[in-house]
Amino acid sequence: MIPDTFTSQSPALPQTKDSLRNAAVELEANFLAEMLRAAGLSRTSGSSAGGVGEDQFSSFLVIEQARLMAQAGGIGLAEVLFDALVERAHDK
Repeated sequence: MIPDTFTSQSPALPQTKDSLRNAAVELEANFLAEMLRAAGLSRTSGSSAGGVGEDQFSSFLVIEQARLMAQAGGIGLAEVLFDALVERAHDK
């Protein structure tokens, strides 16, 4: 017999504020990465002749730059998302 805690009808485990904040920051980081890519930050200048490897590495660089921006406060999107997630968690 399967314990009730493992059935699909069991309520979701409560999430901690830390995990909600981390999720909000990560979502803002992904948003910022897309914005940086759209702004052309991931494009190589062509002068360094890094080839395919440079193109692949630049995507990692953009993601990490966006992650650092979000952790430093970013554009405030993470805070708005965090507040909404906390409010939603309290409503359940």
